Amino acid sequence: MNLADLTSTAVDGLSRDLPVIIPIAALEQHGKHLPLFTDSFLLGEIVRRAALELRATALFAPLMWLGNSHHHLDFPGTLSAEPRLYIDLLNGLAGNFLQHGFRRVLFLNGHGGNDIPSRQSIFELRQRHRERRDLVLLSATYWTLGPPPSDQPFVQSAMGHACEWETSMMLQLAPQLVGDYQNVPSVEFGSAFEPAVRGWITLDRTTEGHIGEPGAASAQKGEALFHWFAAGVVALIERMIRWDGKSWNG
Repeated sequence: MNLADLTSTAVDGLSRDLPVIIPIAALEQHGKHLPLFTDSFLLGEIVRRAALELRATALFAPLMWLGNSHHHLDFPGTLSAEPRLYIDLLNGLAGNFLQHGFRRVLFLNGHGGNDIPSRQSIFELRQRHRERRDLVLLSATYWTLGPPPSDQPFVQSAMGHACEWETSMMLQLAPQLVGDYQNVPSVEFGSAFEPAVRGWITLDRTTEGHIGEPGAASAQKGEALFHWFAAGVVALIERMIRWDGKSWNG
């Protein structure tokens, strides 16, 4: 169910064991062929599909479109919250639900730059409420929640940026917003200094703004990805529903 559709009285009547899902995305450059709102469009569709399947067994907050996108700020149109401000904002959002008595909260992420801040937020929240033993505080990025679909000939094996995967999903969701993706050059992922983690800005990796293989995209692949990603989200939330309220495992 959607929080925005409910009255305060209706929320007050909900079980506090109901999982609360806070979708977090971004508004940032997506190369020369995808709109700035791509991350939010895509996560919004995944949330829509998951909410239809879960119905009254989970509570979905409105999608938060402002993200931590400082690494894209060299490209016009990108909007970004300062990293520490963003962490504090996430702390506040989840903290509101904890104040209202809810005990199971998930940040469902749809933008790579939000991954570390959302993890930091749930870490800080857990320390702030360390006397509690009835909380499950989670952060998850939707494209990491399950094995890739095997029924499509994907060129990429992982999410890039404005890449085969994102372009395919936008072709399925809103093809009128997709530019000339077929003539966009491929940009290699690269290996950087793995397994170390390197600090980077987008211009370190690409002057085009994208990373991956947009030219390999198709709407058919996009539907397969949406199905895969939504199923992974549903499976995680169902684990939250089944949690016994006290154990480490879920």
